[in-house]
Amino acid sequence: MKVIITGASGVLGTAVFDAFAGAHTAVGDTDHHDHAVIGLAHSRSSGERNLHKLNLLDSAAVSTFFRDAKPNWVIHCAAERKPDVAEKDPEGTRKLNVDVPAHLAVLAKELGFTLIFISTDYVFDGTSPPYTPSAPTNPVNLYGITKRDGELGVLGVQDARIAVLRVPILYGPAPSNADSAVNVLLDVVRDQSGRKYNMDHYQTRFPTNVLDIASFLVRLAQRPRDALLPPVIHYSAEEPFTKYEICLIFARILGLPHAHIIPDAGPPPPGSTPRPQNTQLSLRETEDLGVDGGLMTGGFEEWWVEYLRNQTG
Repeated sequence: MKVIITGASGVLGTAVFDAFAGAHTAVGDTDHHDHAVIGLAHSRSSGERNLHKLNLLDSAAVSTFFRDAKPNWVIHCAAERKPDVAEKDPEGTRKLNVDVPAHLAVLAKELGFTLIFISTDYVFDGTSPPYTPSAPTNPVNLYGITKRDGELGVLGVQDARIAVLRVPILYGPAPSNADSAVNVLLDVVRDQSGRKYNMDHYQTRFPTNVLDIASFLVRLAQRPRDALLPPVIHYSAEEPFTKYEICLIFARILGLPHAHIIPDAGPPPPGSTPRPQNTQLSLRETEDLGVDGGLMTGGFEEWWVEYLRNQTG
């Protein structure tokens, strides 16, 4: 099976690329690789994994590439994912988060591949969790609006095999801590210069490891083609934390003081990018899909203890 991963140089895209590239089954006495994997990137296209440089905003080039590649599955990870950046560039964000996936959905219908569109819990307003896949969306910021509109665009293409996978805030191996809104909190804890940080203690998040999401996607793709693929799937870890509580965990693991990190339990102030308070995703319908192994999400603190130990060991 040939799989294309867009945004394959990002934190999630890298994990998904590596998971599909490493997936294999035993055939007789040998290991057989299940997938031929093509990674697409634009701003960061070089590196050990030999990613293909492709500007997803160039619709003609994208159409040509996909028609030549003839993929069976496409995992669309590329997006503008930072709410504050989205607010500053609404036109660019809409092109990447709405227009690009809509074009891929048309190609999915034309070429017959399965398209998985990675979306976000930010399509909800955070007032009535947990949210089922069919719950009404009501995003409170431009980022959430564009992802909601991206969902509507891909799901509006009839007679195509397309699913939206909503995920929450992400963490995991990253080239730079700044690439993840969770990983970057390590730098906050490590900053013992005397600088003070007001840290969000209002918004409940469910940080989810990109390695777990990648594993789930591989197992989802290994099901028979005629198996149920619902229009919207939720995937999330189930441990709730505020960003301040994540900082406390990192401080404990690193053995560092955290008095410079001040909890801020108030909602986002006027003039700042609004954020929903609690967008917990309901997972019951995902569990009912019968994906081999189920959700298989690991513990947050346990993963970080092992990961940081290996980095310094």
